[in-house]
Amino acid sequence: MLEPKKVLAVLEDLFFTVKINESAKRAGLSITFVKSEHDALEQAKLHPALIIMDMNFAGVDPLNLIRKLKADEHTKRINLLGYLSHIQGELKLQAQQAGCDMVLARSAFSQNLPQILKRHSSS
Repeated sequence: MLEPKKVLAVLEDLFFTVKINESAKRAGLSITFVKSEHDALEQAKLHPALIIMDMNFAGVDPLNLIRKLKADEHTKRINLLGYLSHIQGELKLQAQQAGCDMVLARSAFSQNLPQILKRHSSS
């Protein structure tokens, strides 16, 4: 039997932790939550299908982490998805410029999470 595909989540918010965990289980994905840049970089080397990042997580510098992941030969092809407040247009632009593949408002992320994870479970 194949090992389930992995998702890496860089966040601390309990609401989103529960929501992502439940959606990942339904999609048949294994999920790892990390709360530091070092742990995120180490876990990314295990080639998750997707990295989800809270762009407002104060425990890491999300823009710097995105740049590091996209600069590394081993992790640059991993899909990065960031989420933030819908009023943070400037941060969204900075995240995209840093290399984040998709940046969504929290509400859109929340609403589309099951479909997003389902898509990454079969890719």
